Amino acid sequence: MEGRPRTKIQGGPSGVVLLSDRRVARGPLVDVVAGAVGGGVRWVVLREKDMPRAERLALAVELRAILAEAGGTLIVAGPDPLDGDAVHLPAAGPYPPPAVGLVGRSCHDNAELARLTTEHYVTLSPVYGTRTKPGYGPPLRPDRLRELIAAGPVPVLALGGIETAAQVAACVEAGATGVAVLGAIMRAQDPAETATTLGRAFQEAAALNRDTGEDK
Repeated sequence: MEGRPRTKIQGGPSGVVLLSDRRVARGPLVDVVAGAVGGGVRWVVLREKDMPRAERLALAVELRAILAEAGGTLIVAGPDPLDGDAVHLPAAGPYPPPAVGLVGRSCHDNAELARLTTEHYVTLSPVYGTRTKPGYGPPLRPDRLRELIAAGPVPVLALGGIETAAQVAACVEAGATGVAVLGAIMRAQDPAETATTLGRAFQEAAALNRDTGEDK
């Protein structure tokens, strides 16, 4: 990656984080992502791991350009960051993580959280039942999510079946710094509108949590 432009990382992902899936997207993936960014999304995780590297790299370049205009960041489902500086790794590995600017990892239980070393954030899933990975679980639900967040050493994105404002609020109340969303935006007739609705729910819940914390 030497000599190539690097993604500028400012903090870790928060708010509504979009996970890509071209197979369930209602329209062309680039258009769906652009719509979500127009609706306020500033963090996108590029999955599409079955694509040939050259095609996936070209897609990453296109998505980075969309996000850059809005001050956002593309994270690549790794371990290859596709000439960027942000990756999201599976629970299975690699360990230790690559030395890039931002590293996330998928986790599901205490044992996986205990293996973390230099990661900057994790996703915890599935919080709710999900159409994308049916039967993948059992769902954590907000109570178990809260327990795992309390046990974990890094900020957490809640992932899995999050489709409504109420679900977003429940995850924030449990301590999540963001919600990772796939189907709700990928399948939406209007990705921008859905992203705006979920983003507003996150902001309102986060503000309420701050106010509640200050009152204690």
